[in-house]
Amino acid sequence: MHWLTKGALSAALAWATLSLPALADGNIADGQAKSASCAACHGATGKASNALYPNLAGQNEAYLALALHGYKNGGRTGGQAGVMQAFTAGLSDQDISDLSAFYASQKP
Repeated sequence: MHWLTKGALSAALAWATLSLPALADGNIADGQAKSASCAACHGATGKASNALYPNLAGQNEAYLALALHGYKNGGRTGGQAGVMQAFTAGLSDQDISDLSAFYASQKP
């Protein structure tokens, strides 16, 4: 049974790797410049002042990019997903990489 678990995990990781958009190298300065519309809910440095919104500061860069792509393509639902889908609809892959790099670089 142990081999089945490892095999299933390997298959899932391979599928996820092939299914996700290529993650470009993010530019922290560009991400900061692009973060103005995010600041209203998530704070200027990714520290939300309202508990309704998650802190982004110090989050894993790849996780942030995955989440933003998920909102953009409709894969993430529930909570504030509708709001996030509207904000992410016009983001390019580079925009997402830049924003992810910026927030990941901030101290939690």
